[in-house]
Amino acid sequence: MSSIDDIVPAAIENTAGAPERRRRAGGGRGGDRGKGRKAPVTLRYRSILNTTDPSMIVTEEGLEAIHDASLTVLEETGIDFMLSEARERLKAAGADVAPGSERVRFDRDLVMDLVRTAPGPFTLHARNPERSIEFGGRNIAFAQIASAPYCSDRDNGRRTGTQEDFRNLIKLAQSFDIIHMTGGYPVEPTDLHASTRHLDCLADIVRLTDKPFHAYSLGRERNLDALEIVRIGRGISAEQLESEPSLFTIINASSPLRYDAPMLHGIIEMSARNQVVVVTPFTLAGAMAPVTVAGALVQQNAEALAGIAFTQLVRPGAPVVYGGFTSNVDMKSGAPAFGTPEYMKAVMAGGQLARRYGIPYRTSNTCAANTLDAQSAYESMMSLWGLVQGGGNFIMHAAGWMEGGLTASFEKFILDVDMLQMVAEFLTPLDTSPDALAMDAIREVGPGGHYFGTAHTLSRYETAFYSPILSDWRNFESWSQAGQPTTFDHANRVWKETLASYEPPTLDPAIDEELDDFVARRKGEGGVPTDF
Repeated sequence: MSSIDDIVPAAIENTAGAPERRRRAGGGRGGDRGKGRKAPVTLRYRSILNTTDPSMIVTEEGLEAIHDASLTVLEETGIDFMLSEARERLKAAGADVAPGSERVRFDRDLVMDLVRTAPGPFTLHARNPERSIEFGGRNIAFAQIASAPYCSDRDNGRRTGTQEDFRNLIKLAQSFDIIHMTGGYPVEPTDLHASTRHLDCLADIVRLTDKPFHAYSLGRERNLDALEIVRIGRGISAEQLESEPSLFTIINASSPLRYDAPMLHGIIEMSARNQVVVVTPFTLAGAMAPVTVAGALVQQNAEALAGIAFTQLVRPGAPVVYGGFTSNVDMKSGAPAFGTPEYMKAVMAGGQLARRYGIPYRTSNTCAANTLDAQSAYESMMSLWGLVQGGGNFIMHAAGWMEGGLTASFEKFILDVDMLQMVAEFLTPLDTSPDALAMDAIREVGPGGHYFGTAHTLSRYETAFYSPILSDWRNFESWSQAGQPTTFDHANRVWKETLASYEPPTLDPAIDEELDDFVARRKGEGGVPTDF
């Protein structure tokens, strides 16, 4: 069957009778892939709603059993808070802090009283107001991969990241509206010294993208620098920043049952200023959590509730997100496994827990594959359907994740963008308006005809269906004549074409100058102290 671009002109000439037999055009299905066809950047992906009802993987009784067991863990076992300031705040609030110990135990009523002050849906503001993001409810927002030590592409292989790689991945994130924010450094630029890396990276993000971004909670100074950079980037006052959350941080529990000092400093600095804290235990069943999914969820929930409660102790009503990152390990090797049935179950149950507490839900698009192959696609698609069915609101690592998160892949980024757009299209409500029901077209064609040349088709054919970035729909003969290109080949071409056409978003010259001055001053002060 020929492409619609070939069929429609011919059909126009033969709309009165049965379809004529047409010679297949040389391009075959899908046309010439060498022309670099890719989905256009449009406004349609800037806001996505999950139009499906969440799936209930756990019964109401099972959900309450997990909830109750989590509170029992907090009461009986407790969690280590490895920062004296945090323990002092918790003790003053009524938590049981053992003298000379980092262990904190919580009365369940204290935990739930604090958790109830967490807000529901809220807005994360971008320097471009059109890019601001709604968190919670039925909203879904995607962030690219973050924190990978390595990056890879077909031409240069797997390597440690550089600032050039970092910048290129940020440019790709800016180029597709389905990516709503940067989730951190997509790859660590190891050619930048750690003492000032955050200054260069955050300044790059302000200049290369106009989407919301993230600050690593790796010490008080980095948090404060990030807060100032986002304030400068938006061109607003400190007071406006405090009233409009504009920066988010990921707070990971050091599973099992610990919060370390840098993470707790991050909560204190960010929540105190009304910025977004995403509390995310990283619980791998069989390693840092019980081997059963239910047991791992009990630990995840206990850690999450403790972190969320602490954000509300710092500032009641501060925006916070319930993060779930429970998967399993390969019990033969101990290596993390992602995109598994167990991961899907944990993601969906995590969504039920987050909705129980009325808090937006963060999850991730993951895989454990080492190259762009079938495994990388089916594990990611398993992850995506788990988070869609689980009611995920904020999706970290949505594009580019490979090798269990150790590698940011340029080709995988494009594959993921294609899959994310397919998910968004699937979530678009089915149009059943009188025009969409096409009764006039059905009457016009009648039995035995075709719809290629009808006015109904001709007015819609260019936008009627999702146009994939990577799928190659040519017939076998045409595909073979073109050299039998694979998805890997197409993805390699598309990311290069995308970078070649990248244009930076507009930035006020006064903001650019103020940003330069701040970074230069902080570098002159030595940045953040390190031990190397």
